[in-house]
Amino acid sequence: MNGRDLVRSVKSVGSRQGLRTVRSAWRRSRADARALPSRGPERARVPGPVVGAEPGPGGGVVRFARSELSVRVAVGGAVFWGWDGAEPLPSYALPGPAPDADPRAVLEPDKDGGWQVVSERLTVAVSRHGAVELRTPGGVVLRREQPPRWWEPVAGGSARWVQRSEVPADARFFGLGGRAAGPRLRDGVYGLWNTDPGGRFGPGDDPLYLTMPVQLVVSDAGTHLAFHDNSWAGRVTLREGEEGAGSGHDRPGMSEVRMDGGPLRCWVVAGTPARVLQGWTALTGAPALPPSWALGPQHARWGFGSGREVRRIVSGYRERGLPLSVLHLDVDHYDAHRVFTVDRERFPDLPGLAEALRGDGVRLVSIVDPAVPAAPGNAVFDAGTAVGASGAFVRDARGGIVRGEVWPGECVYPDFTDPRVREWWGGLYAERLAQGFSGVWHDMNEPVSFAAFGDTTLPRSARHSLEGRGGDHREAHNVYGLAMARAGYEGLCRLRPDERPFLFSRSGWAGMQRYGGTWSGDVSTGWPGLRASLALVLGLGLCGVPYSGPDVGGFDGSPSPEMYLRWFQLGAYLPLFRTHAAIDAGRREPWEFGPRVLDAAREVLLERERLRPYWVTLAQLARLTGAPYVRPLWWGAPGDRALRECEDAFLLGDALLVAPVLGPGVAERAVRLPAGRWYDTVSGAVHEGPGQVVVEAPLSRVPVLARAGSVIPVRGADGGLELEVWAPAEGRSGGGWVVRDTGDGWEPAVVERYTTRLVGGRVVVERDGEEGLVDCPVRVRGL
Repeated sequence: MNGRDLVRSVKSVGSRQGLRTVRSAWRRSRADARALPSRGPERARVPGPVVGAEPGPGGGVVRFARSELSVRVAVGGAVFWGWDGAEPLPSYALPGPAPDADPRAVLEPDKDGGWQVVSERLTVAVSRHGAVELRTPGGVVLRREQPPRWWEPVAGGSARWVQRSEVPADARFFGLGGRAAGPRLRDGVYGLWNTDPGGRFGPGDDPLYLTMPVQLVVSDAGTHLAFHDNSWAGRVTLREGEEGAGSGHDRPGMSEVRMDGGPLRCWVVAGTPARVLQGWTALTGAPALPPSWALGPQHARWGFGSGREVRRIVSGYRERGLPLSVLHLDVDHYDAHRVFTVDRERFPDLPGLAEALRGDGVRLVSIVDPAVPAAPGNAVFDAGTAVGASGAFVRDARGGIVRGEVWPGECVYPDFTDPRVREWWGGLYAERLAQGFSGVWHDMNEPVSFAAFGDTTLPRSARHSLEGRGGDHREAHNVYGLAMARAGYEGLCRLRPDERPFLFSRSGWAGMQRYGGTWSGDVSTGWPGLRASLALVLGLGLCGVPYSGPDVGGFDGSPSPEMYLRWFQLGAYLPLFRTHAAIDAGRREPWEFGPRVLDAAREVLLERERLRPYWVTLAQLARLTGAPYVRPLWWGAPGDRALRECEDAFLLGDALLVAPVLGPGVAERAVRLPAGRWYDTVSGAVHEGPGQVVVEAPLSRVPVLARAGSVIPVRGADGGLELEVWAPAEGRSGGGWVVRDTGDGWEPAVVERYTTRLVGGRVVVERDGEEGLVDCPVRVRGL
């Protein structure tokens, strides 16, 4: 620590708390120095030459002079391999037992002394020195893993390792969790350590709140997803390839994964993008289905101050004809020093307020932070110390409770990697439900501990249960938010078994979709922050987390009316639509920006509500198939290289293409179209793809195009279900899916498939499996 660090800390959190932060940081540093001694001399190791092989279910074990590799093909086509005895379990990414091995996949000798496992979708070839190649059934190489390298401390301890991989020269990288620089990940180094960036972030900041070692790679050879199942700190270095011109040679793309410890194991799923995401969610769990009301417009405020202010906001929306479904109460609705306790002076009758708002169609959602004030007499702190023999809170290597400095003061942290603690914590949400809240959002769960220097988190030497295996924070840090989400989700399921929980979390890891969604966090106000908002949603969707969205307007500063409206228009076409205001960043209600912004905001909100049946359908399909609501333009045509380069537009389901405006002073913009006919949903103009077209983008609206032949469920003028059908091109057919809203319980989804065709200038719509029955109004557009 130097003087600049101390000054920064004091300025950021105040003089008294700043000095406590310095003391907390020193405590953490000393604890790590005692419990995590220097690694000392290390010994490098590589697998060495192959010495034998042993067939097993779905593959087998290939033995090398200094290591061994287990390869297994699972039912469904996912491929697993692990070095040095690493198995699929234990894993926080997998929701239960590992998938069964495919008995048809057999380990057999390959050329040049290597071995291979041939399966229906992939061939895994292992060279005699430990390289692993993934090939399509036609023999085209999707990915080549070079022999790994380990560095093991001579005195003993966890080995760090590096795995370098090659992909085709034309390949493009996506994923790695929530990345502001995406969705396409260009050359650079990407951290794998969930981090609070310190108040606000933009495209150049990395890592962020929700990282995961999940790469989605798209090339002419095919699409595949590679997941290195390791929660330790690490980094991924990416370098895109380059194709040789003329007689030049191709330079393959490169990925280098470095981990500070933990197992070297990997899962790979290959196929079309839709098949890859279906296989990935089959492996890590189906996305939680949000209640239908959570697909409506939402507003959050840090600094409501009172129930009267809450009513003012709701009345403001209603009086101006603006739909509103959810209101989020930030940290000011409860006493900052008493977790799960409402501030009675500000909200003397919160249950009554919640009931009145619910009658008006507005639900309340509560923020929940993991940090518990370390104050005897605090009900949660006292109860946590009595959970089991060792209590509920994370402890240091000497057995003392770890304490960190957060906004309520000195705090302790529940160990969510302990099943007993998750059950106890989940029961605490009964207080939130009793106060009338319909859902929760988890914040500052990276976890955050203010620091004058170094990491803003717990000591890396802090001890965790890790499901009874035992370990330290180096392994538990990245899955802390995921385990907290599990505690909250399972607790809400127990407390209200007849209702689907609504939960989203700032931090998480692979498998986060099982417990809810996420949001962008404190993205910086500005045009780059607007662009980053879209990148985060697209990237997370390709990692299996379909429900996410930004805070409209960003976190800091006051956006201009134009910027706010463009952010508002983008957010209205993303799964989680939430406007956000803060004490020091203006109230940011839509009417605060003038009548022109208000009119355009009303128009896009009404359109989102008209599309509510389509949002319900996309949510159900995401749960059933893993397909994200928001998809990159190349989703249906990964072989189209021009679409792979497009980052400023997206598909909403299969039917709509949204082209948001991400910069100032724009009245028209270029849009890259996938193949087929596309209709401008406002003007009706017809565009033919593939190719680039220029569309109007006035301040009053965002360009949205509909795919010819698509069937889109919408809300009719009477509030009932209506099918909006866009005429197919001559000689072509189309269709779409419809899943009707069955309420907020657990009723199984009924998926309806509709087809369209043009016959004699007339559009014919039929429902599959029901003898052509269409039992709702149909509106044809585009003829």
